[in-house]
Amino acid sequence: QVPLVESGGGLVQAGGSLGLSCAASGSIFSRNTMYWYRQAPGKQRELVAGITSGGSANYADSVKGRFTISRDNAKYMVYLRMNSLKPEDTAVYFCFARVNSVQFWGQGTQVTVSS
Repeated sequence: QVPLVESGGGLVQAGGSLGLSCAASGSIFSRNTMYWYRQAPGKQRELVAGITSGGSANYADSVKGRFTISRDNAKYMVYLRMNSLKPEDTAVYFCFARVNSVQFWGQGTQVTVSS
């Protein structure tokens, strides 16, 4: 079983919305904080948002008020709802978790925002 699988990327116009999903294996998801990262062309990978097993969320300043991270503990799913998208949000978005110092990354999903 692949540990983390993202879906839901695509092409959207500026100002639009997209939702991303990440399916996780139970061993990774349970009691672990889950994260969304992104990497734009020519830039370093950056943290977008994280959510604890209890549902406490944190966001990068660049996405606060526009993005919402959530999780479904029963389904081992993590979501990222992205509203008011900007061209600078264009990137490959990755789901991430760290379990006992072992890092798990999804394969990534492309989000492209046209101006």
